[in-house]
Amino acid sequence: MGPLAGFKVIEIKGIGPGPYAGQLLADMGAEVIVVERSSKPSGIAVPAAMDISSRGKRNIALNLKSAEGLEALMKLIEGADALFEGFRPGVTERLGFGPDVCLARNPKLVYGRMTGWGQTGPLSHAAGHDINYISLTGSLAAIGKEDAPVPPLNLIGDYAGGSLFLVMGMLAAMLEAQKSGAGQVVDTAITDGSASLMSMFYTLNSIGAWGTKRESNMLDGGTPFYGAFETSDAKFVSVGPLEPQFFAELVEKAGFPSSYIQDQHNTVKWPEMKATFIETFKTKTRAEWAEIFEGSDACVAPVLNFKEAVDHPHNQARGTYIDIGGVQQPAPAPQFSRTVCDKPSAPHAEGSDTVDVLNDWGFSAAEIDNLKQAGVLT
Repeated sequence: MGPLAGFKVIEIKGIGPGPYAGQLLADMGAEVIVVERSSKPSGIAVPAAMDISSRGKRNIALNLKSAEGLEALMKLIEGADALFEGFRPGVTERLGFGPDVCLARNPKLVYGRMTGWGQTGPLSHAAGHDINYISLTGSLAAIGKEDAPVPPLNLIGDYAGGSLFLVMGMLAAMLEAQKSGAGQVVDTAITDGSASLMSMFYTLNSIGAWGTKRESNMLDGGTPFYGAFETSDAKFVSVGPLEPQFFAELVEKAGFPSSYIQDQHNTVKWPEMKATFIETFKTKTRAEWAEIFEGSDACVAPVLNFKEAVDHPHNQARGTYIDIGGVQQPAPAPQFSRTVCDKPSAPHAEGSDTVDVLNDWGFSAAEIDNLKQAGVLT
């Protein structure tokens, strides 16, 4: 089930945004086969069977340092629609399964490459992590308090600028391959993706509505009506009524002075407004404010931690979270009206599906026995 049912994707095991991209593809119905190598990349601390990003996938282990193991991977590639990897530029070429070799065996293959800096450029071979990549694209500099940037988890770089752009690029290339019959390489750089995410702010800057100083703009805490405010129980509510009619509803429901409605964009009044907001929101608990604003257009919501979010009635009504093997986790998204996504299977342990996958992908019993004897199936 799912809109990608019937598509076959090979994921060369890596860390960070690659596995999450594979999760998204598997959630939407693609058959995703994770290839573990006998020499695994460093940094993988979570066993596959405990990793949510491994859900819905099958896992095989091959010794890719042997000629027999490499040939087994090539036979899998012949039957795949796509493959993706997350190594530094040139690594898969040295290992013997770079894009030229793979496309020679399967001309329709989409070959996805997931890196921080991209396949080219002066930094392409340098180490880095999310915070470094978003540093070069203006994203990090725009987030935080006036005196210092704040790391926004690794959501903007690794997962928004990386995983989502990799999936989008691979799906676009897979669609094009159905028309042209030709595959191609998708070079996904986290720097490119996170730069693209900043597009709106270039627009706002061009019309004089956004500057480079933190906490001086509409969406970065510079206004009193877009931010988070502490409640009497040391929790927080988010406030974001940008439009005048929504701001008016906030003023009415919170009991702010009615004059604030006309002064919403009067920057001289903002310090007074902000002080009033801070003082007022501390007079009630988060739950009390949530009840006051629930279902209104005032654009106020309780700030929930990720465990509390599971129990919110809206999320429960939409099935936003599911239980897989006793672990609460986000459900597949988005939701489709006809090609409904199945509930993903629980993550599989490393190499637990090797023989079954080889059988399903056309290997004979004799070929599998030979691979076992050669020590390929690690």
